[in-house]
Amino acid sequence: MEDYSEIIIPVSSEEQSSLFIASLTALGFEGFVEEATILKAYIPTSQLNQAEFNNWCTRCEVLVQQNLVKPNNWNQQWESNFQPVKVENFAVVRASFHNPIGGVEHDIIINPKMSFGTGHHATTYMMIDQMRGIDFWHKRVLDFGTGTGVLAILSKKMGATYVAAIDNDSWSIENATENIQLNDTAEIVINCAAYPPSQDTFDVILANINKSVLLRFISNFHSLLTPNGLLLLSGFLRDDVEDLSSVAQTNGFIIEHFQFQNEWVLLRLKRQ
Repeated sequence: MEDYSEIIIPVSSEEQSSLFIASLTALGFEGFVEEATILKAYIPTSQLNQAEFNNWCTRCEVLVQQNLVKPNNWNQQWESNFQPVKVENFAVVRASFHNPIGGVEHDIIINPKMSFGTGHHATTYMMIDQMRGIDFWHKRVLDFGTGTGVLAILSKKMGATYVAAIDNDSWSIENATENIQLNDTAEIVINCAAYPPSQDTFDVILANINKSVLLRFISNFHSLLTPNGLLLLSGFLRDDVEDLSSVAQTNGFIIEHFQFQNEWVLLRLKRQ
């Protein structure tokens, strides 16, 4: 396991934090912790382009603190910050060291480590919130960019017959595999890949990634969906809505619903 770089950035608002996350994701950062006045961003040290990051700091006019995080220190790092997330009475996302929380339909155990997807971030919260309005019973589901595996796990708990979880990051694959075992959802098929399957069919596709990846693969998603299949997209900002909506409609999707939280957006699409 390799070392990670932790960047601590002062922020003045949730909107500024969201904008920073979007631009840092484009620079390769993989994990974020949002607090009241700071944003913590994480990236494998070997993947950090220091000159490019320094230019980003200059453009954004921010002074940051940069730390080295050893893999064996990460558990202590996230345990001190990770609190359960409850999406109304539908689902709760908690760590294995939290006590079970009653009064919810789905209890999901996630030990996130360096992977993205605990429900704390607006995009993951919105994805979970939208999933409660979808019938997953006996459905085939693709979770593209699975991160911690939280959406794949929820799909299986909601009755999906077949769930494929894909991510291009080996750490995420290791973490998602662990979380799948913790939730007794071992039937989920998990693969390390940078592309959607070339041949398969799905009733629901979940993609909580970033704008560039969504735009790149939206035609692939259309090809993989069954007629009237659903595609949930998130991981992009309000300023990106027009671009994504236009490309979605060009590729044969009907826009069913938008959801907004701070600067982040979820888009629900149906294949025509």
